[in-house]
Amino acid sequence: MIAEVLRLRDVAGESVAELLSRYGLRLQTVPDGTPIPGSYWHEDEAGIIGLEVFARQDTPLHSILHESCHVICMDQERRAVLHTDAGGEYAEEDAVCYLQILLANWIPGFGRERIWEDMDAWGYTFRLGSAKRWFAEDAEDARAWLTRHGLLTNCDEIIFKMRN
Repeated sequence: MIAEVLRLRDVAGESVAELLSRYGLRLQTVPDGTPIPGSYWHEDEAGIIGLEVFARQDTPLHSILHESCHVICMDQERRAVLHTDAGGEYAEEDAVCYLQILLANWIPGFGRERIWEDMDAWGYTFRLGSAKRWFAEDAEDARAWLTRHGLLTNCDEIIFKMRN
């Protein structure tokens, strides 16, 4: 467990819940020390079941956003049976990473710079060696995927709806 990443307890949880609610997602907090329902990675990682995102106070913010973005980016058919494993293709995974970086700016005290640091510290891997460089120099495909699926405008403006 890496202590230096920002966790739910480090920000106003209401801001995270409000952001997720813009997509029709519900943030469900579970007591510290208990297993997180729907967590693929277990330990302190966020979980997803249907339209609910589960987290404890020690859950990393990047994990909450990552799992939430999986739900946002998947099609309705997969979302209807979602429990724990988001599945998806490589291009969708890149889109998830890109969207979670954009959404970090909507959480006071988080933002792009911090999520880039947290993603690198946690072990996300990108060809260019860092989340920030990937986002700036190698994420055209992810941006295009989000635009093609109606989640982002051509000007990187977020469209607060789920993929159909």
